[in-house]
Amino acid sequence: MTDFETVEIERDPRGFATLWLNRPDKNNAFNALMIRELIVALDQLQADAALRLLLIRARGKHFSAGADVAWMQESANLDYNTNLLDAQELAELMYNLARLKIPTLAVAQGASYGGALGLISCCDMAIGSEDAQFCLSEVRIGLVPAVISPFVVKAIGERATRRYALTAERFDGQRAREMGLLAECYPSTELEAQVQRWIDNVLLNSPKAMRASKDLLREVGSGELSPARRRFCENAIARIRVSPEGQEGLRAFLQKRTPAWQRQNPNDNGESSA
Repeated sequence: MTDFETVEIERDPRGFATLWLNRPDKNNAFNALMIRELIVALDQLQADAALRLLLIRARGKHFSAGADVAWMQESANLDYNTNLLDAQELAELMYNLARLKIPTLAVAQGASYGGALGLISCCDMAIGSEDAQFCLSEVRIGLVPAVISPFVVKAIGERATRRYALTAERFDGQRAREMGLLAECYPSTELEAQVQRWIDNVLLNSPKAMRASKDLLREVGSGELSPARRRFCENAIARIRVSPEGQEGLRAFLQKRTPAWQRQNPNDNGESSA
């Protein structure tokens, strides 16, 4: 296992892991090292077939203040080609997170600025505190939210992205929920308890079915109909029905018993809670 300086992987025996941004003294601001370590950490987690859920979280008061000031100062002195390499590294992180086979849940507190919105947007789901603050702040310092823009548009829509990318307005957790960046937001005093409820709920589900659902939804995209997409969907349900986990789930349902993957979860209470 790699030793990291800016991130931390924490594994839970129930079958999920948390990838922590771990520069609280710098408000978890991105720099080249953190981006590289996040890429390496995601590669390690992707290779773990036993993982059922990945949380993206941050130590300290803030999720992430965006780009590190010292890193930005260095970038200002780099030529075009070196800046392009930096952008390609950030893009690798975002695309790898978006394509991760494991279900992902981001948890946002405090400030989430700039590239942090990209990280949140790349996750399958996100929750946060009502008083969290979000901002596409790039235009305030003469930059653009380039690499993260496709993911932010997917999360909150083109019109809202235009507004917040052009105005650099801050918005809170409730507004983030209204736009779809967050699935839910909670009072900050309740956030930790709600995180546990989301974990418990996801762990009720078939691990392989969740991964297959991610593959399916990635192919379906916006839902445009085509003969090739129809065939993909038909094959997807046929494959999962005859798989060992699909067979176990069907038998458990018909026999009115708990499926094997729930019996592996010591906190299972048999109810959906998120």
